[in-house]
Amino acid sequence: MAAFGTAAGRPLQGRDGAAGFRFTVYAALAVVVMYLDQRQHYLERLRYVLQAAAYPVQLAVNSPPAAWSSIRRSFEGRDQLQAENASLKARQRDLELRSMRYEDLARENAELRGLRAALPPVADRWLPAEIVNVQLSSLRQRLLIDRGAVNGVFKAQAVLDDRGLIGQTTNVGPWSAEVILITDPEHGTPVRIERTGLRTIAVGAGDATSLALPYLPANADIKQGDLLVTSGLGGVFPQGYPVARVTEVHREAVQPLAQVRATPLAHIGTDSEVMLVWFRPDHPAAPAPQAASVSGVKAGNAALQPQAAPPRPTAAPAPAMPKPA
Repeated sequence: MAAFGTAAGRPLQGRDGAAGFRFTVYAALAVVVMYLDQRQHYLERLRYVLQAAAYPVQLAVNSPPAAWSSIRRSFEGRDQLQAENASLKARQRDLELRSMRYEDLARENAELRGLRAALPPVADRWLPAEIVNVQLSSLRQRLLIDRGAVNGVFKAQAVLDDRGLIGQTTNVGPWSAEVILITDPEHGTPVRIERTGLRTIAVGAGDATSLALPYLPANADIKQGDLLVTSGLGGVFPQGYPVARVTEVHREAVQPLAQVRATPLAHIGTDSEVMLVWFRPDHPAAPAPQAASVSGVKAGNAALQPQAAPPRPTAAPAPAMPKPA
């Protein structure tokens, strides 16, 4: 036992003492290095080199998760595109069914009017255009589109989207055109209340979500939810195209005119594409009087100017009665 204690115990104590001494030296060295780095920044260069050397390793470690994430996003995008494609196909079928119904109604209407055949569509042709720039300030509501005179675009041409009326072209260049929106404060759209047939003018309020109807008498038959469609007057827009839906109607006993607000049906401000439309001049729903072509602008034809809001009348005129068929 004594031999074991003297032979085995002493080397063990020597090893423990050496390890403790090394630990003390390393700890003191670490404290000195941290102090010098904090005060003198001696290790910045070394840290820079080590970071550069470690970057490829970090990149290699992070590459598999990044690649997997990219593959997963690719499959998710594919599934989303397939879902959108299925939704668009369903919508196309719905629109085709509606179109068939509309054609049937048009034939019935033609028979009631004593016509021999159904009337041709009022739209002769249409051309899609992408929106290049948007201006939606309180004083100016305009779009710039990538179609111009080389595409047959002319001044005061109607512009629509899939929901309703957007506006009309006002300045046409060779490859682009400016569109004044129906919400521009300088624009007025001749409209008709679909429920009653009452005609008035919808004036832009400088807000992409609002139109004003300032020319209706206080006793006018209009209420919240009424649909406003183009009346066909003014020489630009054919009759029957949806424009807006009435959202506010305020009447005061001391005021001769009602305060009416409507929300445009078109996606003004969020559309990425619009449609330029050419209408059949001989169609009953065509604009009356018909707008002239670009040559009329050079001759100073006032009918081609954007539909500006007329001065506020003292009393609202009586609605014009439609002519008998």
